[in-house]
Amino acid sequence: MKFRFLLFLFFLVAGCASISHYDQYVYTQTTSIKVDVWNVMDLATEDFASHQQEVKQVMTNIDKTYEYERNRKNNDITLKLWDKLKDSTGHLFSGFVKRWKNEGKLRPVFIQESKKEVGEAFDVIAQLESKKIKPKQAQ
Repeated sequence: MKFRFLLFLFFLVAGCASISHYDQYVYTQTTSIKVDVWNVMDLATEDFASHQQEVKQVMTNIDKTYEYERNRKNNDITLKLWDKLKDSTGHLFSGFVKRWKNEGKLRPVFIQESKKEVGEAFDVIAQLESKKIKPKQAQ
């Protein structure tokens, strides 16, 4: 819920600023990474050290998508949303990973609640992308 409010604030601040066009690749990557993130989060009941490679792979995929997004014109709002996911001091995926690493293992209840928030963040990014102007509409 907090994430949707932040999205609303970004749109409010952005006002009528232009936004990038829809990109099927970004939409596909966003929804795919969401599933990968959830799968990795489910592993957090086990010791972090035994799942470092899975975490690294997902983080790398997030970084790749972020870099792709960073080089798209008029994409500041989307980048700010990805920044929230990547922020290790926050309560989304990178913050979850940091806590898992520090504590070794996490409780199932915490994991499920975190998955809801992280999933919502990915949904907001995917929904924003799906609402952008499609190439045919831009003509």
